[in-house]
Amino acid sequence: MPQFDPAIFSPLLVWLVLTFVALYLLMSKLALPKVAAIIDQRAERIEGNLAKAEQLRAEAAGVLAAYEKAIADAKAGAQAELAKAGADIAAETAKREAEFGKRLAEQTRTAETRIKAAKTEALAQVKAIATDLAGGIAGKLTGAGVDANAAGAAVDAVVKERA
Repeated sequence: MPQFDPAIFSPLLVWLVLTFVALYLLMSKLALPKVAAIIDQRAERIEGNLAKAEQLRAEAAGVLAAYEKAIADAKAGAQAELAKAGADIAAETAKREAEFGKRLAEQTRTAETRIKAAKTEALAQVKAIATDLAGGIAGKLTGAGVDANAAGAAVDAVVKERA
């Protein structure tokens, strides 16, 4: 192998140094500035993307706050409408209950009047029947005829006594 031959070892070192210096200069002047520019562009693009992402995050937070406010306003509006509807229903119910109470009171008065009339009529019929019966029973027991007026007076006396 020629690399290990001591006779040509020193020229190989010279060529090695010359090649290294040429490649170093070539890399430092041409390739490395392009790589550095690409790395700087990437860093700027990443920073721009991060700034844009931060801006979008701030906008999203604003939109979320507006959405939550709209939801809260809608809930408050719904609660107000619900309370208004409840008050309207309560007022309508109270009105209907008052009308029903008036109708019921009138029907009760009418029914009481009819009951009173029926009671008076029934008592009059009972009084007439009691008078006839008292006259008939007294006539059968005594064998003498009893006057209807006397029997009516006796029934009236008993009714007053019991009342």
